[in-house]
Amino acid sequence: MTKRFAHNALHAAIAGVSTLALAATSLGALAAQSITVGHTTSDSSHYSEGIDAFAAKLDELSGGEFTVEEHPSGALGGERAMIEGLQIGTIDVVVTSTGPLGNFVPETYVLDLPFLFEDYDQARCVLDGEIGQELLDRMGNHDLVGLAWTENGFRHLTNSQRDVQTPEDAEGLKIRTMENEMHMAAFREMDVHPTPMAFPELFTALQQGTVDGQENPISVILTGNLWEVQDRLSLTGHVYSPAIMLASPIMWDGLSDEEKGWFTEAARAGAEATRSMVSRLETEGVEELKEKGMTVVEDIDKSQFQQAVEPSYEVFTDEYGSEMLDRIRNSSC
Repeated sequence: MTKRFAHNALHAAIAGVSTLALAATSLGALAAQSITVGHTTSDSSHYSEGIDAFAAKLDELSGGEFTVEEHPSGALGGERAMIEGLQIGTIDVVVTSTGPLGNFVPETYVLDLPFLFEDYDQARCVLDGEIGQELLDRMGNHDLVGLAWTENGFRHLTNSQRDVQTPEDAEGLKIRTMENEMHMAAFREMDVHPTPMAFPELFTALQQGTVDGQENPISVILTGNLWEVQDRLSLTGHVYSPAIMLASPIMWDGLSDEEKGWFTEAARAGAEATRSMVSRLETEGVEELKEKGMTVVEDIDKSQFQQAVEPSYEVFTDEYGSEMLDRIRNSSC
């Protein structure tokens, strides 16, 4: 064998190995499955924080088999439209408030009753326990897969017209609500005009004066920049607002049992990260909103609001009975 022949043979062998390595890398990249995740809040929100944690844990558990493609700010539509996308398989995973969820899974309406939970500890305890798991399981009866309960937080009222300290102060205001029967019924009891609309439409509606105000947790008011178009915040805490991570049954049915376990564990990691950010913003966010120019009404007798909206409970119990409501109220949490 000549030196030149040996030299060429060696280069050919190296090239062959390199080609095989490149091919293997390409096949690995092709094998990674991209998971489309949608939500309506910004990419700096508590939802996005949770999705980052979900993606990191899923990558860790799957060894890179699954990657997450996040679509924030309603890029895939409003919450109702995205839930419908899950059912037909055009979206893989959605993080959504329970606002429109009752339209698909009526059993969850109970979570939207005003003043149902006293504090975060009670709400999280119920949702992480037997009742929460039962509600997650019921998603399967409606072409949805419930992965984990996550969170928005306690909802507060903002408006651009006047300070609201009592239910009477809110009378006549046109307030954007979620597309949720329970929320709208509660506001009607206070002689407020509820105006349901999808969250991506809210900022412009407030800016143009289509509605006088809205109600959302501190986390959403802050990261959604609602302080730019609202100057009064009342810490009513009238509804605890959970959120949920849902998966498409079409995507889910294509997973092995082990892979389903990865998704469930990753969803719980996402929920934990989301709740952590909500807790932080609940304590720090009010001061930040004050710094941004909002007038904050803190001295509120919530019992007045609770009494005003109490008749709205009948909207739920007349339609769905009181069994789940009684179970939550009698929970050891």
